[in-house]
Amino acid sequence: MKSNESCENYLKAIYELQNRHGYVRSVDIARMLGYSKASVCVAMKKLTQKKLVEMNSKKEIRLTASGEKAAADLKKKYTLLKRLLTSVLDVDEQTAAQDACRIEHVISSESLNRLEMELIRDTQLKKAGIDK
Repeated sequence: MKSNESCENYLKAIYELQNRHGYVRSVDIARMLGYSKASVCVAMKKLTQKKLVEMNSKKEIRLTASGEKAAADLKKKYTLLKRLLTSVLDVDEQTAAQDACRIEHVISSESLNRLEMELIRDTQLKKAGIDK
């Protein structure tokens, strides 16, 4: 796994846990991702240096504004890709989830924007009862 991909996976996990619980602990991230606490500690140090996360005196981890934006962008990529795979290409949920997780790290902004426009158009056509 590439370093950037790994960082992005940590950001997504923190984003999800923070939205669910309001705070995040290293042990929660380790459990969610199946990593050791030591690996999480190293990753948090990198993400802190990149100013994507911060840690308070209770060792609770929070996304910074830039970390929140990066994580939200990743979530959007994942959601759009998974929707394309399941709704348009009829890929099963589990495979679509795995593939979307892989693709989200490499897809360009241009391709993602076009994908989003196509999915919007497809939804509008279906609502109007028009098949392509």
